[in-house]
Amino acid sequence: MATVTLGAADLVRRRGLRQMRLVALSLLVLAAVIYVITLHREGAWAYVNAASEAAMVGALADWFAVTALFRHPLGLPIPHTAIVPTRKDMLAESLEQFVTENFLSPEVVGEKMKSADVSRRAGEWLAAGNHAERIVAEGARTIGAALPKLGDDDVTAFVRGSLLPRFVQEPLSPIAGHFLESVVDDGAHHALFDLLMVEAHDWLSENRELLDGVVGPRAPRWSPMWVDRMVVDRIHREAVAWLADVRDNQNHAARQAVDKLLQKLAVDLQNDPETMERFEAFKARMLTHPDMGSSLTAVWDSLRTALIDSIQDPASTLRVRGVRVIQDLGQRLQTDDVLRAKVDVRATEAVSYVIRTYGNEIVSVISDTISRWDGREASARIELHVGRDLQFIRINGTVVGALVGLVIHTVSQLL
Repeated sequence: MATVTLGAADLVRRRGLRQMRLVALSLLVLAAVIYVITLHREGAWAYVNAASEAAMVGALADWFAVTALFRHPLGLPIPHTAIVPTRKDMLAESLEQFVTENFLSPEVVGEKMKSADVSRRAGEWLAAGNHAERIVAEGARTIGAALPKLGDDDVTAFVRGSLLPRFVQEPLSPIAGHFLESVVDDGAHHALFDLLMVEAHDWLSENRELLDGVVGPRAPRWSPMWVDRMVVDRIHREAVAWLADVRDNQNHAARQAVDKLLQKLAVDLQNDPETMERFEAFKARMLTHPDMGSSLTAVWDSLRTALIDSIQDPASTLRVRGVRVIQDLGQRLQTDDVLRAKVDVRATEAVSYVIRTYGNEIVSVISDTISRWDGREASARIELHVGRDLQFIRINGTVVGALVGLVIHTVSQLL
């Protein structure tokens, strides 16, 4: 047998192979001993002799067949023996084709994915024990190791050399217009407008003196001070009341005017050449400003520092929320039939795509690996895995040969 590096499992297989070889050989020796003892005897012993003779023939024939798979029997270069070492490349290609056609076809994998109930089992795993914490911890460890390696010089070079020039050349007004149109149609800007009105109302309510500083100097010189104060007070009250009205009335004319203005701007950004040209010119001025690259790098540096601090703290809001999100996803995958069906469909499509695109490359590992072995190594490895079971052929050949010999001798005597 070729020298092969054996692991613990291979040592167990080799021990089992040797044991079964010993059993098969013992039956052959037993049949030979019985044959010698019963030779030339009459009566019932003749039947035993015929059975033992046929048993030896069957045992030797099956020993030759099994041995011929892996080596030349008795070292003799008999034709059509040592099949595995001499034809390993052809066998590898046949095995590769068999696996491709019967196991790695998109249809077979798709059916297996459907029957495996992957999404439900994944949900159970995510929701159970501390699996969510482990996922977040591993992700935090990976990100924490990767982020510090992104130096400011690398980020600045990427921003200035690739990112900003690409955005300058790429027309963004249609994209911005489509995005703004979607925001207005969905009413997503209302929450921001509400916040602005609340803050403006509160700020103006608490800063009357600023209004006095703006309006007071513009009053006529001949106007008395008390009249100026009355005017400023009236303007302040009316402005605060107007902001409160806009804040509280969802159908206020000012709100409708803002919606119409944003709708028109969204349409113009997509269709009006003049508006599109102004937007692109403004975008180009912003992106080509000398400080833009360093500003974005500074923002990235601050964001990176905050991320590293958050992911390294197990009690941080980011990690706690990440754990909660994963656990909630696990619960939903168990209870939400619609979500589970979508996940199963997407997972099946993804796996089928991988099989269709990379299936041949995946199974080529079989032929590539076996082609790197020499003939004797391939034979030794394969025999370790299947040799023990093949010894049952020798055992069965001995037993069946004995029975067939007994039947033939009986029939010959009857005739």
